[in-house]
Amino acid sequence: MVVFAGQGDARRSMALLWRTTRSKETRPGPKPGLSVDLIVDTAVAIADEEGMAALSMRAVGERLGRTAMALYTYVPSKSELVDLMYDRALAELSTRHDLEAGWRAAVTSWAEETWEFYVRHPWVLQVSQARPVLGPNEYVMIEEAMRILRETGLEAGVLRHVAGTLFCFVRGAAQTVAESRQAPAVTGVSDEEWWYARSALLAEVAPDFCERFPTLTWLDGEGAYQSQDETVPYLEQEGRDTFTVGLAVLLDGIEATVTRAGV
Repeated sequence: MVVFAGQGDARRSMALLWRTTRSKETRPGPKPGLSVDLIVDTAVAIADEEGMAALSMRAVGERLGRTAMALYTYVPSKSELVDLMYDRALAELSTRHDLEAGWRAAVTSWAEETWEFYVRHPWVLQVSQARPVLGPNEYVMIEEAMRILRETGLEAGVLRHVAGTLFCFVRGAAQTVAESRQAPAVTGVSDEEWWYARSALLAEVAPDFCERFPTLTWLDGEGAYQSQDETVPYLEQEGRDTFTVGLAVLLDGIEATVTRAGV
């Protein structure tokens, strides 16, 4: 399920994200039992525990012991709530990675932390990047990545697209792990059961598999598909290994680009 951010009222959503207007809890009088922050934190907890499909204003209200209507004074609708949740979650990420050991070490630290963040909050991966939230923490995340990569000395246009490549890679690698964890609960079938049930039929439905797919057969013969840790589900281990190897290759490519640019 893809969720597009920025579907609520633009002015209200941006004001809530950047806290440019006085909300009800800051007005004179008795301190209310609700606040924007409490509502958003509760919504994040629901999404972490049950997934984005379980999120609704009613669900948040019930967890807080209130009706959905009681929330609308603070957050106009679920659309604005998604924006606020996404930006709030991003606040967990570090804002100052150490550059003392060089940009490569800092990028590695940034990528690993971001990968772990996505795996920890898999619902964030459902928020499409086609419509950015434009919240403060989203900009902090981007600023930090750009600050690190600026140390490469690459010109601005190239640096921007290098950052985009890294974002897409980290997000994609984390999505494999997140979805592999969700699949058994959603389908009722474990990874092992699913793979064994189908792979065992390949010899029957494709008896000429080796001739048709010689490179894949070679990879299998070389042990390329063997898991390094049998205690971890196969696709989760595959996602982690792909992230580790792929990140190293990307960083090698950035270094080669820096060298060619004569920076």
